[in-house]
Amino acid sequence: MPAQIGREFLLEVDDGAGGYTTVGGFTTNSFTINGSPTDITNKDSDGFRESLNGGANIAIDTGGNGVFMGGPEFDIVHTAAMEGTHLDAKVTIPGMMTYTGPFIVNSLGFTGDTEGAVNYDISLQSAGPITAQSL
Repeated sequence: MPAQIGREFLLEVDDGAGGYTTVGGFTTNSFTINGSPTDITNKDSDGFRESLNGGANIAIDTGGNGVFMGGPEFDIVHTAAMEGTHLDAKVTIPGMMTYTGPFIVNSLGFTGDTEGAVNYDISLQSAGPITAQSL
């Protein structure tokens, strides 16, 4: 597989009209799948840790930072952050997969220098079942 273009790594949120709108201005994105195994170690494990096959609790963390562009997608993200509600979001990893489902805003921050643009940083975590679809 050839190298992929980073600008095609997208975070989109449900626009409320049956589609998704891209959260813009990102300069850097991140995506991590975490799995916490279910420990089934017992006295018969011969001193080795055992885990339940297929029993992991999966969590997806995603986010990024960039130049604040404003717009309705930021209103959607900001409202979810302030109210603690779930976002219906879609993450596209170019050349690989899309991940769609409920996410919660772990953090949403803004910074600004006197001579520079306003920047933002967002961190999301899965809040329920996520559907993965190959591209």
